[in-house]
Amino acid sequence: MTTATTAPAPAVDAAPPTPRPGVARALLHNRLALAALVFLTVIIVCAVFAPLIAPADPNAQNLLGRLRPPAWQTGGSTAHLLGTDQLGRDLLSRIIYGTRVSLLVGTGAALLAGTIGTIAGLASGYFGGWTDRIVMRVADVQLAFPAILLALAVVGFVGSGLWYVIVVLGITGWVSYARVVRSEVLSLRSRDFVTEAHAIGVGHVTIMRRHLLPNVLAPLATIGTLHIAAAIVAEASLSYLGLGVPKETVTWGGMLADGQLYLGTSWWIAVFPGLALMLTSLAINITGDALRDVADPKAYRR
Repeated sequence: MTTATTAPAPAVDAAPPTPRPGVARALLHNRLALAALVFLTVIIVCAVFAPLIAPADPNAQNLLGRLRPPAWQTGGSTAHLLGTDQLGRDLLSRIIYGTRVSLLVGTGAALLAGTIGTIAGLASGYFGGWTDRIVMRVADVQLAFPAILLALAVVGFVGSGLWYVIVVLGITGWVSYARVVRSEVLSLRSRDFVTEAHAIGVGHVTIMRRHLLPNVLAPLATIGTLHIAAAIVAEASLSYLGLGVPKETVTWGGMLADGQLYLGTSWWIAVFPGLALMLTSLAINITGDALRDVADPKAYRR
């Protein structure tokens, strides 16, 4: 006589994302991505240690030394390597301090937009039905308005300020996160590990947090990186128009606005902040592209 024994059911755990082999090797072989990462590291160091790195007070005025050219041009001085602006303020110091606002706005807006978009995308893809219809219709309505015009309207209504700009850019940028997360969740919710979690009574919130969210982190990281660059450019655009960060705060967009009247005579006032803005956005975009390639399994079959 034999006694049947029933083995205990194995606990259902979150399915980890598919590992990507050779991630570090792929990044090391991408020289352009490495150069972008080195440049971003320099920018971050400048933002964190700006008071120690900047050669002068960014707001200190010296009208006797106004409109001095860069150090390598005739009339330039090594005390002001990139020259001075129309009020005699050191341009290099202002660019270094401007990295603080740009990185803070870009990172803050990306985190806020990513949080809103991830929650909306998880709920939309997981529950479907009316939840999906409502979230997607709201996203469609927001996409009907150009993001920069919507940001201009909101900032013009609530007023300018650093945190206002972060909130506005975050709220206007959640749609891309939500649509990507929704599409990923739609393909994951019928997988075995989700079905088994349902069968043993795991709650909806736990399933989304432990089983679905880890599988959408890779595309979220890529979108977030690209959104940081877009938010930096958007903040510079708002500051250029006088609707972003207050004038007393050093920003690259504000420096561009100050230098536009001197392009014919003192080109460095606008060119150097513009180069800083362009190179930072380019480096972030290159890094985002590299992350996307690394996260794509087909990238390792080339």
